[in-house]
Amino acid sequence: MEYRFLLLAVTCIFCLLAFCGPAQKGESTITKKSFGTTPEGLQADIYTIVNPNGVEAQVTNFGATLVSLKVPNKNGKPDDVVLGFDNLKDYIEHRNFFGASVGRYGNRIAKGKFILDGVEYTLVTNNGPNHLHGGIKGFDRAIWDAEIISTDDGQALQLTYVSKDMEEGYPGNLTSVITYSLTADNGVRIEYKATTDKKTVLNLTNHSYFNLKNSGDILDHVVTINADNTTPVDEGLIPTGELKSVEGTPFDFRKPTAIGARIDADDQQIKFGGGYDHNFVLNKESEAELSLAARVTEPTTGRVMEVYTTEPGMQFYTGNFLDGSVTGKYGRVYEKRNAFCLETQHFPDSPNKPEFPTTVLEPGQTYSTVTMYKFSVE
Repeated sequence: MEYRFLLLAVTCIFCLLAFCGPAQKGESTITKKSFGTTPEGLQADIYTIVNPNGVEAQVTNFGATLVSLKVPNKNGKPDDVVLGFDNLKDYIEHRNFFGASVGRYGNRIAKGKFILDGVEYTLVTNNGPNHLHGGIKGFDRAIWDAEIISTDDGQALQLTYVSKDMEEGYPGNLTSVITYSLTADNGVRIEYKATTDKKTVLNLTNHSYFNLKNSGDILDHVVTINADNTTPVDEGLIPTGELKSVEGTPFDFRKPTAIGARIDADDQQIKFGGGYDHNFVLNKESEAELSLAARVTEPTTGRVMEVYTTEPGMQFYTGNFLDGSVTGKYGRVYEKRNAFCLETQHFPDSPNKPEFPTTVLEPGQTYSTVTMYKFSVE
């Protein structure tokens, strides 16, 4: 009995050292298999990326979607910490944006309209009177061309999609390239690049839903957000155009705070979102800086997730519209507040808010942003 206990203890210590300590020798590797066929007859594949520490990410070229992400807890046991489905059919039938790459424009554009150089463009409206996450057939619905490439961290997955001029109402033929890689220090790095042949607007993001304890609600997760301000919204969740200090509000996450501590506060903004569904204005020293935006800890598993980004904003969403109508991986029913999102981005409705950082992309320019979700334990 004592020998078995000693063996178990040594095994746990070894797993912790492998996850928390210096990266093991070697590089990330990728394997590929079929994920199914779309109703249009297009082939979808799923790619499994594994780094030297045993962290595993699965990505499908349908929607450039992060399907699963397995990271160890404080005892070395890996669990999948993102919501999603284990088959293509469910991704097609249920549009929850689980893990999806969102474009052309992540988040909302008021009334589905914006003006560029005096020309008014009308987009598909799919969120009441507003345009949300690229429209009815956004980037999350597309089959992306996939290629396994070499990087400093080993193999990475490069996904490319060409969005035709006036697709969903957006001007310009736009070529977008998203690269997923797993770093030696357990970061999921997502790099975005894009070019256009006509002036357009662009705001790409990843819409992963996280739960660091794998199941149940996320109210005990402790969040820190590096932001002094938010962009308050109206009832349709469209920014008013002002920046509002988080001081003295339920949105002050400058110090570690449990998600559930103030999620039902008697606050107009909380009521508009049904919880948190708001853009935070990240504290940045320079526009291109890859800096810490947020840190999340889960006390029972010891998992820690840090979010780094070059983007100026981040949407904090607490799964308020999950309603138990969808069953995902492992047969789990996804209920309200079973996950949270930290979507790095430019601000919602920026094309109609000249006071916000611009989302305009012109011919000859290259859109380039980076976001990394980095994992550890404590």
